[in-house]
Amino acid sequence: MEFTLKKENIRSRGDFLNYYDEIKKELLNNEITKKVKNYSINKSDLTTYYNIGKLLKEAGKHYGEGIIKEYSKRLKDDIGKKYSVTTLKYMRMFYEYGKSQPIADQLSWSHYIELLPLKDNSKINYYINQIISLNLSRNELRSKIKNKEYERLDEETKNKLKNKEELKVPDLVKNPIQIRNTSDYNEISEKILQKLILEDISSFLKELGNGFSFIDSEYKIKIGDRYNYIDLLLFNIEYNCYVVVELKITELKKEHIGQIEFYMNYIDKNLKNINQNKTIGIIICKKENKYVIEYCSDDRIIAREYELI
Repeated sequence: MEFTLKKENIRSRGDFLNYYDEIKKELLNNEITKKVKNYSINKSDLTTYYNIGKLLKEAGKHYGEGIIKEYSKRLKDDIGKKYSVTTLKYMRMFYEYGKSQPIADQLSWSHYIELLPLKDNSKINYYINQIISLNLSRNELRSKIKNKEYERLDEETKNKLKNKEELKVPDLVKNPIQIRNTSDYNEISEKILQKLILEDISSFLKELGNGFSFIDSEYKIKIGDRYNYIDLLLFNIEYNCYVVVELKITELKKEHIGQIEFYMNYIDKNLKNINQNKTIGIIICKKENKYVIEYCSDDRIIAREYELI
């Protein structure tokens, strides 16, 4: 979405009140537009606030940082109390952001208020994609930011996002994966870890990324005359594949790789149909071991640490 300032040579007027008059007119016109055309509220707000941000930037060059405080005082008297110094500064930040990045009109102004303080465009764009794909509310977005979701992505994933490369299922799995310790357990066994996950399975699936759905826990498979049990069996709708999750309360070991690969091969042979992609394996452990993963020949297997919160 491209924004353009109205074609008036404000700079030549020389009086800071002329900037104020233009800002006030933009805001009043926006209020009228929102009442007449309710369907375009978001776009109207974003266009208006971008234009005001540009005016504030230009006014600041001529009259200094204090001009925002003066304009805020006048706007509160003339229009309403919601135009605080902080709000006007957000508009100026929004203009700065919009000069180099596309503006997504699927987002509301309240979304951008949460995003702009992040400053890092790669981080902001990650959350914008999450808002659009998951239809996040402001509170849901705030929760993701508070939980440092972007910071818990692998550096390789961050580089892919920055370069707009195609992502695979494992790329968006957080590290560490946060698991709610609702019962305040001091000592954790694999059974307790599984219990905590199942108590809040919805939050756990969101920690893994987009498109995950729960199939079963302790999923029973029969090999010869013996039964084995997969800790968690999931399916990823977006990537059309099964996901095997194994829980470990120790450091990652090479035998963990062999175990999950065994389960993945079973699922591929006995559950996966011809139209589905190969199964992915996620080992959730107390501590990663980069050397074990480095020498794992199957790039469908990833390891992530867990963190009890």
